[in-house]
Amino acid sequence: MLALAGCGGEQDTLNPHSHASTDIANLFWVMTAVAVGGLALITGLLVFAWVRRGRRGFGGDPDDPHPGERPAWFVVVGMGVVFPLVVIVALFIAGNWAIINVTQAPAASSTAMTVDAIGHQWYWEFRYPGTKAVTADELHIPVDTRVNLVATTADVIHSFWVPALNRKVDAIPGRQNRILLYANEPGVYRGQCAEFCGLQHAHMGMLVFVQPRAQFRAWLRQQAAPAAAPTTALARRGRQVFLSGPCSSCHAIRGTTARGYVGPDLTHLASRTTLAGVTIPDSRSYLSRWIVDSQHFKPGNEMPDFRLTGSQLSSLVAYLESLK
Repeated sequence: MLALAGCGGEQDTLNPHSHASTDIANLFWVMTAVAVGGLALITGLLVFAWVRRGRRGFGGDPDDPHPGERPAWFVVVGMGVVFPLVVIVALFIAGNWAIINVTQAPAASSTAMTVDAIGHQWYWEFRYPGTKAVTADELHIPVDTRVNLVATTADVIHSFWVPALNRKVDAIPGRQNRILLYANEPGVYRGQCAEFCGLQHAHMGMLVFVQPRAQFRAWLRQQAAPAAAPTTALARRGRQVFLSGPCSSCHAIRGTTARGYVGPDLTHLASRTTLAGVTIPDSRSYLSRWIVDSQHFKPGNEMPDFRLTGSQLSSLVAYLESLK
């Protein structure tokens, strides 16, 4: 059951959707075939030696002046040195010369756009240089487009990894690491922080939405705009609750006086499908429960649990749901 638990799922390195991930998957199958072939060969030779030894008896051939010398040299030099050396060199060439040319950090001139991925404990922040668009945990990119992803961190070491699109890249304090992000077809691909970064490391996921180019451009324009003013009395009361309470000291909403930077930018919160590092869906019920008891879902996160009256919570949720 433990082995079967690793089968399938949303993060499948053997279900590639880009040139880089296809080459990585092919390398895995080649190395697996070589490993199985090598094991079969060595096992076959051992069985052959055991059968041949049994037929000749433990005394060996009395007419052989050098019993065991020729097989020993064949095994030690041929199978112990030459054969492994040839296999390892071939795999090294395939893995480090062929694959690295596809998966390495791209030249800035070879990409169509840049996205900054900033790791936090425990969520991902995505920024689009040249625009004011900021989102959390859900990255949008256009299909068939070379994207230069720049990984950094706001605290400890994290690692950005979307198995279906490319290898992982570390986010290290004080450094910028880059990787090519590219997708062959539209879809939603799950990623994960791949470097242990604290208590909620396992709940630091992300989603990559690959969209047709026109749809992506429309999304980017919408995300770059400031938050729309609330249109209902309930939502307007919720905005006042947000701005007058502790929410605005940790979160930012462009178009308002909220300029916090501890938590995710909430300018277009309602346009997202998930919350809390892809831990829970972005729905009225879960949003309400997250506000009053976030530690239940992600113990140790930096957001405190708030004690709000029923009317305050209803109005606050109504305002946040209007941020599309």
